[in-house]
Amino acid sequence: MTGAICPGSFDPVTNGHLDVIGRAAAQFDRVIVTVMINQNKRGLFTVDERIDMLRDATTDLPNVEVASWQGLLVDFARERGVGAIVKGLRGANDFDYELQMAQMNQKLSGVDTLFIATNPTYSYLSSSLVKEVATFGGDVTGMLPDEVHKRLLTRIAERAGQ
Repeated sequence: MTGAICPGSFDPVTNGHLDVIGRAAAQFDRVIVTVMINQNKRGLFTVDERIDMLRDATTDLPNVEVASWQGLLVDFARERGVGAIVKGLRGANDFDYELQMAQMNQKLSGVDTLFIATNPTYSYLSSSLVKEVATFGGDVTGMLPDEVHKRLLTRIAERAGQ
């Protein structure tokens, strides 16, 4: 059985993330979508909320599971018996950063990183940009799964009311 990890913050999950996850799921027997926990960052959604949104958004992918992890991703890969990390690349800037991480992960553990070029339809998408546009009233319809879109608008309204 071949397995891979698709890590990210997924705050929130976008259709670009789902494209990469779906394409990884077509290549591997098992894909663990991993919400990485960074105590230094305050997300719009809690880790548990992100896990719920990812589970809902990937119900049509039976070989995908969702988890969270704090620490070195290669330790998670070792713990789960997974030999590959899959990352989506939107452009050259992503590649420069991700290549360095991939080389470090390979050196630390022998875990390989495979890059999937983002579908051009989603190449401009990032969770940060979607949150920013939605916060200022921009229409982000079609950039997120419908349920995630609803949750995003609700959360932004809650924060605005504080």
